[in-house]
Amino acid sequence: MEITERIGQDIGATVVGFEYATASQADIDAIKETVYNKKIAVLRDQHLTPRQLLELAQRFGRPETYYEPMYKHPEVEEVFVSSNVPEDGKQIGVPKTGKFWHADYQFMPDPFGLTFIHPQVVPEKNRGTYFIDMGKAYERLSDDLKKEAGGTFSRHSVRKYFKIRPSDVYRPISEIIEEVDTKTPPVVKPTTFTHPMTGETVLYISEGFTIGIEDEHGKPLETDLLHRLLDATGQLDDTFSHPNIHLQTFEKGDLLLWDNRSLVHRARHTTTPEPAVSFRVTVHDERKLYDETATA
Repeated sequence: MEITERIGQDIGATVVGFEYATASQADIDAIKETVYNKKIAVLRDQHLTPRQLLELAQRFGRPETYYEPMYKHPEVEEVFVSSNVPEDGKQIGVPKTGKFWHADYQFMPDPFGLTFIHPQVVPEKNRGTYFIDMGKAYERLSDDLKKEAGGTFSRHSVRKYFKIRPSDVYRPISEIIEEVDTKTPPVVKPTTFTHPMTGETVLYISEGFTIGIEDEHGKPLETDLLHRLLDATGQLDDTFSHPNIHLQTFEKGDLLLWDNRSLVHRARHTTTPEPAVSFRVTVHDERKLYDETATA
């Protein structure tokens, strides 16, 4: 196995020669260390079944099964399916997922550290996922913004981009929203925290899930701080030309593994979508999202 980092780039490393069936613990540890330091590792020439993908992910930690059934693979429920390609006339998974900036499970009480994506059907033209390293983004904030964000807490909710389920057809929208808020009530986390694996300060907000910022007593801030932070990090740039934004492309046979603590990402969708299918597994590693006794 050989790991090659992208020279001169904050994000990205490539892994070649990785063998799923014979990988040693040293191989797994080396890939994890690479992910924490370079944020994204692309394992080349991987052609794993859903079951094999899960088995590999289990070597990195404890997989988290997505809470909504319609996203689950019919044979391996821990595998989340994003697909606009029906199988035998039946929709498997959900199309057009992730068309907004977010960290996976950011709206849940216990988000995980690692995300695996294994593309199955790859678009010919508009392929790839946009990423922002929110550790580097924090470093690049002005001192004034850092000071304003320090000691505050952010509230996260799925309600803004919750996808309507087949069972929701003909239901009153107010009833659906009430169910969403009951099943996945908003969670509050530090606006910044210390990454337990790297020690860097992470700005933990996203355009998709963060709905407000409040002080240590739970009082909403009467400022536009959230908007200014999102703008400074690049999440409000519809041209995707902001220097913080990294486009990660992929080929058939690639397996992407990234740091879900410090990266926000956004799927690259177009108005004329091409066929696309990907499998996702998400994993809790050895540590919680952050050390609650050492928030930044």
